[in-house]
Amino acid sequence: MKRVLKSAILGCLVLVLAAACSQSKKPAAATRIKIGISKIVPHPALDACEQGIQDQLKARGFDAVFDLQSANGDPSTAAQIANKFKNDKVAAAVGIATPTAQALANAIKDIPVVFSVVTDPVGAGLVSGLDRGEGNVAGMSDAIPTADHIAMFKEIAGIKTLGYIYTGSEANSISALELVEKTCKAQGIALITQAINTSADIRQAAEAIVNRVDGIYMTTDNTVFSAVAAIIQVFGNAKKPIFAGDVTGIRDGGCLIGSGFNYYKAGIATGNIVADILEGKKPADIPVKFLTEPSESDLFIDLDNAKMLGITIPQKYLSQANMIFENRTLTEK
Repeated sequence: MKRVLKSAILGCLVLVLAAACSQSKKPAAATRIKIGISKIVPHPALDACEQGIQDQLKARGFDAVFDLQSANGDPSTAAQIANKFKNDKVAAAVGIATPTAQALANAIKDIPVVFSVVTDPVGAGLVSGLDRGEGNVAGMSDAIPTADHIAMFKEIAGIKTLGYIYTGSEANSISALELVEKTCKAQGIALITQAINTSADIRQAAEAIVNRVDGIYMTTDNTVFSAVAAIIQVFGNAKKPIFAGDVTGIRDGGCLIGSGFNYYKAGIATGNIVADILEGKKPADIPVKFLTEPSESDLFIDLDNAKMLGITIPQKYLSQANMIFENRTLTEK
C-alpha cells in the first residue's frame, strides 16, 4: 500500500513539474503588453507597414495593445511621442520612417527601439553598421534599387531630364538625393531638383519643375508620398510620366510605373524583429533587415497612363509586372 501511495505521489510531482516547465517555456506574450508605434505621416505605404507590424505580433502569439501615433510630418511632435512612449514604459517602441525612429532612439535608452522603413539607418545615426544593431536599437531598411529604377524609366519613357522632389530636412531624403544624383550622372541624365519642407509645399514644387523636365522620379520620401495626388495631377495635366519607388500609394492610377517592395511585408519583417526582441534576443545582435526576395516587391504599370502619354511598354516589363492598371481597373497577378 505504501509503495502504491509513494508511486502516486511521485506521479503527481512529475505532472506538477511538467506543467511548471510548460508554463516557463511560454513567451512573454502570455501577458498583455503595450507596444508604441510612431509614424511620421499617415499615408497608404506607412499605414500598411503599421498594420503588418500589428498582424505579425499577433501571429507570433503576443497579446498586445498598440498605441498608434502619427507625428503628421512634424519632428517636434515626433519627439513628444517618443517621450510619451518612454513615460508609458511601453514594452517596445517602433519608429516608422527616419524622423520618428531618430526621435525614439534619442529619447529612449532603456527599452527596445525598432526602426522600420528607414532608407539609410547608418546615415541617420541609428546604427554604426548594417551587420548589427546599436545598443537598444535594431530595425529594417527600405532602401530601393534607385539605379535600376532610373535605367528602366530612361528605357521606357526616353527620359533625358529628370525631375526630383525631396524633403530637405530629412536625413533619409538627403541620402536618397545623393544616390539619384550619382545615378543620373552615371547614366547621362540631367537632374532638376526641388526641396520642400512639408507636404503643403508639394504642389508648388511640382509646378516649379514640371515644364523643365521629361518626367519625375519619386523615391521613398514619406513627405512627398503623403501628397502624391498633387504630383499626379500636375504631371498628368502636363502629360509627363511619373516613376514611383513605392506602389502602395499609386494603386488608383496616374503613375506610368511603380516599383518597390511591399510595405505590408515590410511591416511583417519589422514585427518579427520586435517579436524576437520580446522573446529575449538583444537588439545589438540583430543585423539591419533588407527585403531582397522578388516576392517581397511589386511592379506596377499603368497602361491607361501609357496610352495617354503615347508610350509603349516593352513586353518584358509587362510580363514581370504583378500589377496592371488598365481601363481604370487594377489587376493583380
